[in-house]
Amino acid sequence: MQTRVTRKDNELIFNIPPEGIDPSWLYRAPAELGIPTDAAITSVCIEGAPEWKWDSEDAAFLARVDDLLQVSGQRITLRGLPTDLRKLTELATGRPPTSQDHAGPQSPLARIGLTVASNAAAVASFVQLLGEVVLLAPRFLVGRARIRRSEMLDVLAESGSRALLIVAVVNVLMGAILAFIGAVELRTFGAGIYVADLVGIASVRELTPILTAIVLAGRTGASFAARLAAMQGNEEIDALTTLGVSPDEFLVLPRVMALSLLMPLLYVYGCAFALLGGVGIATPLLHISFDAYTIQTQQAISAANFAIGGLKALVFGALVALIGCQCGLHAERSAAGVGMATTTSVVASIVAIIAIDAVFAVCANALNV
Repeated sequence: MQTRVTRKDNELIFNIPPEGIDPSWLYRAPAELGIPTDAAITSVCIEGAPEWKWDSEDAAFLARVDDLLQVSGQRITLRGLPTDLRKLTELATGRPPTSQDHAGPQSPLARIGLTVASNAAAVASFVQLLGEVVLLAPRFLVGRARIRRSEMLDVLAESGSRALLIVAVVNVLMGAILAFIGAVELRTFGAGIYVADLVGIASVRELTPILTAIVLAGRTGASFAARLAAMQGNEEIDALTTLGVSPDEFLVLPRVMALSLLMPLLYVYGCAFALLGGVGIATPLLHISFDAYTIQTQQAISAANFAIGGLKALVFGALVALIGCQCGLHAERSAAGVGMATTTSVVASIVAIIAIDAVFAVCANALNV
């Protein structure tokens, strides 16, 4: 099956088969290929098969077509190019191709539609990355994944031990604030002992997994995004792809697995400090003994609360790592792109954490847990 060239008004349409453009077309005369060179042609539309495996020869041919159709300095619009092929064509022609697909919309409604389409594309890209990681996870668990041990150890340290101090500080303060607010309100009714219930349940079930995840989103997730964005700008990820190494397996998988495995441990660690902060405020303020407060806390916190909190921590850890890596892999190749990827990673992670927590709340309520 060969490439078909048709003309519709002022547009030239290339229908490209899955195997791509015949390399001999690079050297054949335009007339033999059915390519007119008159001034009436103003745009070129590329209609490639979904399974089209394009390469540098396709980009070189499109660059030649672009040169052939230039008339009196007029730019030819290239439409329908895949994103990566558009970038390669830009390199081949030495200038960015004009595309009607990305023409600036004039109306507010068009801008809203373009924003929605961009966000939908980002969500689709995230889901694709999630699927890749899920498929690669068994290889990691059996020790056959193509990752570097030194990189894995560095990611574990960055996600775990180096975050212990800030996780402890945040959770201690959170537990102390809950205890203080609860003591002020509950002692009015002579129910000061129930501050232990308030601090225990709120910390274990909701606040500790959320706050710990937000801390790691601003610290570790942003670091993942910045590092991968810098690698994208330095073309290191392109080099891995050229060598036949999957960036998803080599770069994303160890980060997702490390943060997913360490988040439940950080959750338990954070719970301990949250309860410590609560007892440190409630016992002197309400004149409750340490033993009474501890017994009340044990009675209030059930195994289901720990199970829900631990599951949240696991999901939040994977979510933060995936968002950070996805933002880094799709960053622009510039210093500004690194900053934008980092900011987008933190904002998207925090929004996703709150949204997923709401889903957990609805599910737990439906299951009466």
